[in-house]
Amino acid sequence: MQQTARTVVIHKHGGPEVLTLEDRPVGEPGPGEVSIRHRACGLNFIDVYQRAGLYPLELPHALGMEASGVIEAVGEGVTHLEPGQRAAYAAMPAGAYCEARVMPAAQVCPLLESISFDTAAAMMLKGMTVEYLFHRTTPLKRGDTVLFHAAAGGVGLIACQWAKSEGIKLIGTAGTDEKCSLAKFNGAAHCINYRTEDFAERVAEITGGKGVDVVMDSIGADTFNGSLDSLKPLGMMISFGNASGSVPLIDIGILAKKGSIKITRPTLFTHIADHSVCQAMARRLFNKVDGGEVKIHIDQRFPLDQVAEAHRTLEARKTTGSTILEL
Repeated sequence: MQQTARTVVIHKHGGPEVLTLEDRPVGEPGPGEVSIRHRACGLNFIDVYQRAGLYPLELPHALGMEASGVIEAVGEGVTHLEPGQRAAYAAMPAGAYCEARVMPAAQVCPLLESISFDTAAAMMLKGMTVEYLFHRTTPLKRGDTVLFHAAAGGVGLIACQWAKSEGIKLIGTAGTDEKCSLAKFNGAAHCINYRTEDFAERVAEITGGKGVDVVMDSIGADTFNGSLDSLKPLGMMISFGNASGSVPLIDIGILAKKGSIKITRPTLFTHIADHSVCQAMARRLFNKVDGGEVKIHIDQRFPLDQVAEAHRTLEARKTTGSTILEL
């Protein structure tokens, strides 16, 4: 009898109500693939974008971009993993919200014994995002200043700790005083409640009018203009998400007017497309967590069959830290 696995699938784009739980055949891994049985799955804003159609998928399609578990079988040519090995990943194609799946092996990473399955599922996409933001997008050095939006979220709390571990001054923003306190507890030098303060004005006060070296912005439409205003001349704007909607079109000349600032829109999946780069990024993340420099906060847990409620909670910005789906 063919093995099946409970899998979250969408047949149309829309709200959380389009998420359905189905039994799907798992199959056997082909060349360059592995079969992995999941122990936990991570939840990310990219899942919301794909569900809603901002990042359209060919339908029907399973959802989910990160998980952890145990390798059950490997296909021809796979040499970095073996059956019975603990593993974790953040990778295309979507389909991680499931009990088990067959998938490309290149972005699946051997998992240290010291890191739990729950922690791994909560950190792969978010942690490797922080890795490329701090090490691969623009040069950063000890003493530099970064403005990081959504500093109490899953990516944000990792970024606060990562920055502190490398001597980088991180100014965070968040939507409540409680979230600001959480960001500061995790290493942010300052945190601005953007609902009660103009964050660009506060950044100017904090930096003595100089502005920050880099802005890391996953919010999008609501924060974009203020982010540009927060940069020092020749600073770098990294737009890596659109939680509040897509960034508006801009006249490129505004970059010159604001001090010859730079702007980029990277994605994790460009960075991890190369197998060796992906594995190196994961190792750096694992070492940060294993060494105690970064602690992964799992503040919300939902059973797989409550995935719609998990999406509603995330979209309402009621979450802090990471969210996982339990199997």
